[in-house]
Amino acid sequence: MKRLTLFILFLLIDFQSFAFWGFYAHKKINQTAVFSLPLEMLGFYKENIAFITENAVNPDKRRYAVKGEAEKHYLDADVFGDSAVYKLPRYWDDAIAKFGEDSLRKYGIAPWNVYFVKTQLTKAFQEKNVASILRLSADLGHYLGDINVPLHTTENYNGQLTGQDGIHGFWESRIPELIAEDFDLFVGQAEYIPNTQLAAWEAIIQSHHAVDSVLQFEKELSQKFRQDKKYSFEERGNINTKVYSKAFTNEYNLMLSGQVERQMKKSIKMVADFWFTCWVDAGQPDLTLFTKQKIQPELSADTTKVDSKLKIRNHEY
Repeated sequence: MKRLTLFILFLLIDFQSFAFWGFYAHKKINQTAVFSLPLEMLGFYKENIAFITENAVNPDKRRYAVKGEAEKHYLDADVFGDSAVYKLPRYWDDAIAKFGEDSLRKYGIAPWNVYFVKTQLTKAFQEKNVASILRLSADLGHYLGDINVPLHTTENYNGQLTGQDGIHGFWESRIPELIAEDFDLFVGQAEYIPNTQLAAWEAIIQSHHAVDSVLQFEKELSQKFRQDKKYSFEERGNINTKVYSKAFTNEYNLMLSGQVERQMKKSIKMVADFWFTCWVDAGQPDLTLFTKQKIQPELSADTTKVDSKLKIRNHEY
């Protein structure tokens, strides 16, 4: 009991350092998406870019504190059978009617959740609620980033079914951390999306198609690297942590032909497109009226506490 208490205390005190290196890509995606917005939106979003960037990681923090949050980040599509990404109902009510809500939540609701948050952000624009616009913009950016990660679309989310434990964090965290500064992340101007629900499903389909290469290439490369070359140790939060080596990471990225970069660019484009679409659907409110409004302090910092009784899967580590 004493050991469990100390572990929980560690999570409460040092959560940021425990998980920070999985946050890099989400922050980068939200930050970069701002610069694809039209002039009518750009001033407002640039003024609040620090908030939107820093709070891009709040949904991941809530996974450890809020019941019902974890399933918003993924979809175990293969649980539903062959070609499920094509066959699953696109709309929530249809999906519930076919599978039941408990089953859906058990295996993830990522694409449906994207639409839920999209409608909430549209409503926030309509109501001219600055705090909600910023909070939901940051959240929506996170969820869109998640559906563009291949391992967020499979039951084998961390390679645990194929003896490749740790591949999730390797793909979505280690590669961006080491290489993303060299990525070309320019995606052009934001565009209106006629059907955001179908757009979310198209992202799921493309991500799921990449699962095989994500797993196969890592397995092939692992056969060429000795364990002492595949991994190295780096200091993280005053802890000497085992990580994938730079040599292994660079070689894997080459085998994937820049897949991580492509998925990050898709995420950035989708985030900008969704923000723009929400604004248009809300009637294109004048965002200059919102500038210089002070954000409530409690919205600029995530104060969620880890719930030790909440059992969720740690797919990143």
